[in-house]
Amino acid sequence: MNAHDRLLLDGARRGDAAAVGAALAAGAAVEARDEQLRTPLLLAALGDHLAAAELLLAAGADPNAPDSREDSPWLVTGVTGSVRMMRLLLPAGPDLKQLNRFGGISLIPAAERGHTAYVRAVLDETDIDVDHVNRLGWTALLEAVILGDGGPRHAEVVATLLAAGADPVLADHDGVTPYEHAARRGFDGIARILRTAEARAAGGTGGAAEAEREAGR
Repeated sequence: MNAHDRLLLDGARRGDAAAVGAALAAGAAVEARDEQLRTPLLLAALGDHLAAAELLLAAGADPNAPDSREDSPWLVTGVTGSVRMMRLLLPAGPDLKQLNRFGGISLIPAAERGHTAYVRAVLDETDIDVDHVNRLGWTALLEAVILGDGGPRHAEVVATLLAAGADPVLADHDGVTPYEHAARRGFDGIARILRTAEARAAGGTGGAAEAEREAGR
């Protein structure tokens, strides 16, 4: 790695837009890699450094470039939950089907972590697959229940996913549904939301508005 590339990576990591611009002007490679194969754009995305990321994108940085852990600038927006970074990357053409090391798309870690604003935005502003199943056999809906804390943020994520068309009866590899997971974990509020959605899917009464009201209780 040459000195200019090192300065670019360091500047992106710190969110120092001036250093990023200077390194690029000096001839640093926009797709330079650190020891973990992270690009400057990935480092900027991890730190939610918008100004640095904007400069890198203007220089042609790839939002899909993976590192040694199979993370990419686009994928980590689901981990950080940054709606601003997500929106900044969208015009660069991120691959909505790109998979992380667990076989998941960006929506899934966002649901797991209770990033409600991100979940809502990525569903509203892209055609990302709300029912994508990762290698563990889990959808975003299942992860929100299995790995969530059962609190208001995860209840809102569940309601948002359902309102976007998530299948409430799509079970994991063991045949356990989101409702059954919620009931087993004692997440009564989320279980009510999912029971309402199951009834709707079976042709009963209820709907997305009712699920949203349950999430707010």
